[in-house]
Amino acid sequence: MSLLRRLVELLYGSDRALRRMLQYWAATCVLYVVCIGLVLVQVSRGMTDGETAHRLIVFGSWGALAFYALIRASARLGLKPDQLAVSQAVFSMICTMCAYAISGPLRAAVLVMTVLIIAFCMFAARPRQTLLLSIGSLAGAGGVMYWLQAHDPLRYPPMTELLTFGYLAGALLATALLSGEMSKLRSRLKRQRRELSDALETIRVLATVDELTSLVNRRRMHEVLEAEERRQPDENGTCIALLDIDFFKQVNDQFGHAAGDAVLRSFSIAARASLRANDVLARWGGEEFLLLLPDAAPEDARHVLERMAERVHGMPVPGVQGRRISFSAGLATRRAGEPFADAIHRADNALYQAKEAGRDRIVLA
Repeated sequence: MSLLRRLVELLYGSDRALRRMLQYWAATCVLYVVCIGLVLVQVSRGMTDGETAHRLIVFGSWGALAFYALIRASARLGLKPDQLAVSQAVFSMICTMCAYAISGPLRAAVLVMTVLIIAFCMFAARPRQTLLLSIGSLAGAGGVMYWLQAHDPLRYPPMTELLTFGYLAGALLATALLSGEMSKLRSRLKRQRRELSDALETIRVLATVDELTSLVNRRRMHEVLEAEERRQPDENGTCIALLDIDFFKQVNDQFGHAAGDAVLRSFSIAARASLRANDVLARWGGEEFLLLLPDAAPEDARHVLERMAERVHGMPVPGVQGRRISFSAGLATRRAGEPFADAIHRADNALYQAKEAGRDRIVLA
C-alpha cells in the first residue's frame, strides 16, 4: 500500500458512509479557507479590524477541527449524518453572521454564504430540518442587522439593512423549498431503484427457478454443469442421474392435470429432503429431473437415490388417493475429461433400461 493511500485511509477511514461525510466536511473546509483568504484581504485593505478578524479565523478553524473529530467518532457517539450536517450548518451560520458584522461595506456579499450553507444541507438533512435551519438563519441575521443599525446607524443604515434582510429572506426560503423538492426527488429515485432491484431479482428467479416445483430449471442447470466442469475439469468423482416419474401420463389422465402438478410439487419436496448439501436437482422437462452429485462415488449416489425413492413412495399427494408414486433413474459416473453432455446421454440410456426392466428402479450406466 502506497504512503499516500495509507495517509488517505488514516484521515478518512475505510467505511464508505464515513468517507462520504468526511468528503462533505472537506468541501466545507475548502469554503472556510476561501473565506479566510478573503477576510485577510479585507484586513490588508483596512476594511476589517485585524484583531476581530483573527479571533473569527481562530474560532472557525477550531470549529472545523472539532467537527472532524465528531464525524470520525460519530459511530461510537451515535450521531446521525443529518444531525452532524445541521450542527455544522448552524456553526457555519454563526461564523457567517460574525463575518457580516465585521465586513463593513462588503457585508452584503458575505450573505451569499448562507444560501450555500443551506444548499450543502440538501444532501444530508431532511426538508423540515432545512426549513428550520433557514428560519433560524433568518432570525440570527435579523438580530445582527437590527443590532448593527441600532448601534451604528451611519455605517449601517436601517433601510439598507431592512432591504438586505428582505433579499436574504427570499433567497433562503426559496432554497428551503428547493431542498424539499430535491428530497422528494431523491426519495422517488430511491424507491424506483429499490423497485428496479426487486424486479431484477424477480427476473433472476424466473430465469433460474422452475415456477411449479421451485427447483432450478434446465437453463440454470446448464450453468451449474459448466461451473462444475471448470471446477473439476479432468477428475472422476462426480455422478449424474436422470429421473423420470413412473406412469405420470396415467396420473394426468386419471386424476387431472391439477393432480399431476401436485405430484410434481410433492416429488420435488421429497427429493430435496433426501439430497446432500452440495447436490443439485433440476427439473429437466415435464416429469423428468436431472440430479448432479458432486464428489460422489457410484455407491454413494445410489444411496442418495434409494433414500429419495423411499421418501417418494411414502409421500402424501393431494388429489391422488390410492396410488403409489415412484420413479425410475439412470445413474452415470462422469469419466475423466468427459463433457457432462456425454455423461447425461449415458444416464439417459440407463434410464431407458430402468423403464424397460419394469420401472421403479435405479440402473447404473
